[in-house]
Amino acid sequence: MYHVKVKVCKDPAEVGKLAADLFENLIAEKPAGVIGLATGSTPLPLYRELIAREKAGKIDFSRVHSANLDEYKGLAPDHPQSYRRFMQENLLDHISIKYENTIVPDGLCEDVDAMCEAYERQIEEWGGVDLQLLGIGHDGHIGFNEPCDHFPAKTHEVELTEMTRDANKRFFDSIDEVPTAAFTMGCGTVMAARKIVMVITGKDKADILNAAFYGPVTPEVPASILQFHPDVTLICDEAAYSKVGK
Repeated sequence: MYHVKVKVCKDPAEVGKLAADLFENLIAEKPAGVIGLATGSTPLPLYRELIAREKAGKIDFSRVHSANLDEYKGLAPDHPQSYRRFMQENLLDHISIKYENTIVPDGLCEDVDAMCEAYERQIEEWGGVDLQLLGIGHDGHIGFNEPCDHFPAKTHEVELTEMTRDANKRFFDSIDEVPTAAFTMGCGTVMAARKIVMVITGKDKADILNAAFYGPVTPEVPASILQFHPDVTLICDEAAYSKVGK
């Protein structure tokens, strides 16, 4: 935990504003910077804040590049539950970023290895991720890097655990419709980002926040690897922080 900066907020809205400050500062310093983006309910206050700030003239996304953490295998970009569509509807369609400057793994790719290699190569050609946004799963996953016996390095295909599928079934008509696999940046890809900001909200994430940032570094809790990154900011609400030191 030597490098992790911790900011505890009163509620998710404040978490979103503090996280938005980091994005605003980065883009002010580097107008063509590369940002890593995440899906899920936790980043939504941040995305709403970023949209509002560009409308107010505080941020200009027109030269920014973005790379998303992950995508379900088997879902087309326009599928209602695809992460590409989530990003378009919740952020990208509402800011001035160019579509061609945004990448999300291809859920319908026929050659998995080629797609994953191309994804890594595109990030490298852009100069690497300047600021990576992360959320955390109840089992400690980042992106779709599930608990296992090692930290996967590069973008790859992953079989989703029943816990993850169960957590995501609320977005589908039934558990049977939840994909069983996904594509995700590896832990190494995430760790290569120059700065990382993790947002965590809610009492249901209190145990895993404590394990990830105040427990041992282990691939059984994938987010724990962030303890080794030189520039991580954890922004959480009081509920998520409630188990620390107890």
